[in-house]
Amino acid sequence: MNEDIRIHTWPCSYYVGSEKRWVPGKLSLTPVSVRFTADKSGELLVSFHLSSISEIKKESSNFIFSSLTILETNAKHWFSALQPNRNVVFNILEHFWREQLLSSEGAGAQALPSQTSKGKELTGLLTGSQKRLEDTAKVLEHQGEQFDNMMKGLNKIESEMDVADRLLSELESPSWWPFGGKLLKSPVDPKPKEAHLITDPRNKDGVILRIPVIITERTDANVKPGKLTLLASGLEISDSGSQILHRFDKKDVDDVKIHTPYEISVRQRFIGKPDISYRLLSAKMPEAVPVLEMQFGKKVQFMEDALGLVGEQKSPQEEAGSSIWHAGKGQKVADGTLGGRVTSPPPK
Repeated sequence: MNEDIRIHTWPCSYYVGSEKRWVPGKLSLTPVSVRFTADKSGELLVSFHLSSISEIKKESSNFIFSSLTILETNAKHWFSALQPNRNVVFNILEHFWREQLLSSEGAGAQALPSQTSKGKELTGLLTGSQKRLEDTAKVLEHQGEQFDNMMKGLNKIESEMDVADRLLSELESPSWWPFGGKLLKSPVDPKPKEAHLITDPRNKDGVILRIPVIITERTDANVKPGKLTLLASGLEISDSGSQILHRFDKKDVDDVKIHTPYEISVRQRFIGKPDISYRLLSAKMPEAVPVLEMQFGKKVQFMEDALGLVGEQKSPQEEAGSSIWHAGKGQKVADGTLGGRVTSPPPK
């Protein structure tokens, strides 16, 4: 994984302990590290791996200004005047830090940052292909169950029609009836149709993939942790307590925009009322993008940064079936969208 990929950048101020002053600049997050660059000089003042972080906290500097502190193995870094606000930066940093610790790459990211052997690349391609085959098999299995349920319903309807025909024939006038008409019909209680007892396939939806995400709805200043669940018939977005915020069926989704390998947005359009739209950020989003491509097809749109990423990273292995996102991890994408205008740092 290339450290040059910038997932997000936020304007803020960094406290330089040796000079005892706050320096305005930009805090940047990459898949494996955190960096701060000064605005005036462009100097990289601090850079450290996510795996070396032992704690991320919200604190106050001089009991007045809200700050974010990152405790490293042998240092404590102070960041203040964070934009759009401290909570946004804290939630995103904590998400990527925890996922880095949980991932298998976390332990070796610092010791082996430059290991890019051909065997490792081929192994990654094979793993990605196997994952997509498993996802495809799950979708096909679910569709097979749906067809089976449809056939059962049709068979039951046909059986009920046969019963109805037999009952009607019995109600026809017998040969000894003197009036040549039909017998008086008494109300017949119809048998409840068993077709209505068929379980809704949505209740048995197969879960293809579930990943932790940072959810943004309507405003970039309000984000919260949650989960994205990819289903055979659509996708679900839920909060950290597993409470479903919204469920999109395939037919309801109008577009899925891929902003970067780590950030997407899902939208459902309406006429006469606001659209339903969610922006999702996750360290595991590269695993979900191939499934989204398979699920939503032409509804998936690659934004400008993502298109440049695909063009620069096109390789023979990808043409053989490898996902663009396994190759795309080695390229640089643009800054995130949660940043804003730099403000003056708070006084010491």
